[in-house]
Amino acid sequence: MDWINFPAFAGITFISWLSGVSLVNFSARKKSLETTGTVLVIAGIAVLTLFVVMLWINLERPPLRTLGPFVGVITYYRWRYKWFLGYALALASLFLMINYLNPETYSKTLMPALQSPWFVPHVIVYIFSYALLAASSLVAVKGLYQLYSRELNLKVLRLADNLVYVGFSFLTLGLLFGALWAKEAWGHYWTWDPKETWAFLTWLCYLGYLHFRHFQPRKVKAPLWALSVAFIVLLICWFGINYLPSAANSVHVYGD
Repeated sequence: MDWINFPAFAGITFISWLSGVSLVNFSARKKSLETTGTVLVIAGIAVLTLFVVMLWINLERPPLRTLGPFVGVITYYRWRYKWFLGYALALASLFLMINYLNPETYSKTLMPALQSPWFVPHVIVYIFSYALLAASSLVAVKGLYQLYSRELNLKVLRLADNLVYVGFSFLTLGLLFGALWAKEAWGHYWTWDPKETWAFLTWLCYLGYLHFRHFQPRKVKAPLWALSVAFIVLLICWFGINYLPSAANSVHVYGD
C-alpha cells in the first residue's frame, strides 16, 4: 500500500461521510435513518483507518493527520450533538484535501527528533484537543450572536463547557507528552522555545476560562468573549508561529 491508492480510499471515505452526516442531520424522528447515517460515518472511518494502517506499515512511521472523524463520533455518542459530527467530518475532509494536494509529505524520512515513541501520543492528543477547543470557540461565537440579537440559550454555554473540559484535558496531556519528548530529543523538558511559549499561553487561556466559569457561573458575556479570543491564540500556536520572526531559530519549526 502506498500513496497512489489514497484518492480511491479518500473518495470512498468522503462519500460515506457526506451521506452519513446528511442522514443523521435530516433524520428528524426517524431512528432508522439516523442509525443508517451513523453506520455510513463509521464505515468511512473504517476505510480511512484501513488505509492509514497499511500506509503506516509501508512508511514505517505513522501518517497521522486526520483524526477529526474519531473526535466527532465520540462526541456525538456522548452528547448527541448532531452538528458537531458534521463539523468534525468537514474538518477531516479538509485535511483529506490538504493531504491529497501535498503527497510529497509522505515520501520524506522523518528527521531524528521526530523518530520518537512520543511522536504518536503527542500528535494524537493535540489533534483531539484542537478539534474540541476549536468547536468550543464556534459555540462561543454562536452564543455571542444569540446574546446580542436575542436571548441567550444557556444550553450553548453548557455545550461550550463540555467541549472545553474534554479539550483542555487532552491539551494538558499534549503538554506533558511534549515535555517528555523534548527531554528525550534535546535533553531538556522545557526551554521556552517560541512554540512551547505559545503552547503554554494557549493552555493558560483555556485554564482561565475554566476558572472563570467555576467562580462566576452566572456571568456569560465575558466567558463567551474569552473563548472566542482563545481560539486566535490556539491558531497562532498551531501554525501561525511559523510566520513569526521569533520562530526563525525554533527547533519546533521544521523547514522544507
